[in-house]
Amino acid sequence: MRLTPDELVFWRYGFLELNSTIVTTWGLMLVMTVGSWLITRKLIAEVRISRWQGFLEIVVTTIQEQIKEVGLHHPEKYLGFIGTLFLFIAVANLCAILPGYEAPTGSLSTTSALAVSVFVAVPFFGIEEQGLGGYLKSYLKPTWIMLPFNIISELSRTFALAIRLFGNIMSGTMIVAILLTITPLIFPIFMNLLGLLTGMVQAYIFSILATVYIAAATKTRES
Repeated sequence: MRLTPDELVFWRYGFLELNSTIVTTWGLMLVMTVGSWLITRKLIAEVRISRWQGFLEIVVTTIQEQIKEVGLHHPEKYLGFIGTLFLFIAVANLCAILPGYEAPTGSLSTTSALAVSVFVAVPFFGIEEQGLGGYLKSYLKPTWIMLPFNIISELSRTFALAIRLFGNIMSGTMIVAILLTITPLIFPIFMNLLGLLTGMVQAYIFSILATVYIAAATKTRES
């Protein structure tokens, strides 16, 4: 039993290697990119629209509403980043129903990369809204004594984002694998269905936390 998809290596040369995590991550990005292009290339503004366009509009509208509810009053500005985070994690987890597929979110390297993306996006949006000086001053609130604690908070929440997503996905995979060895096949099927629900919840939690962090960094102008 593999703990993470990193352990499945297809090719290695020295310190370079091509493992399951890299293959599935790039495969998902390719499929999602091509799929989004195919769906959006014939968008129309009419009463009768295609089912795919209707589904896409529901997804986009829902994500925008969630962003707005967190406190960002111009959700369209953050839709590209937050929406991409949610859709990638959700699709990566939902594809677990495919035989032989191992979710890249079960790899600490993938979840760390996603967390680092949030870590970079927070000051990016914060500086864009408040300016460099205004954003840096937020580290001195409510008093300058809090500077080291605010910096530690930034680093620790990035670490927590990565570990939370990795731990939940990996633990679900391990539970199903263990159940397959000690119980009939029917019970792991229900566990897989539960795993799909958990995967969607984790995608929602990750993207909402990212939105909360960005909202905190931009609160001066957004409020």
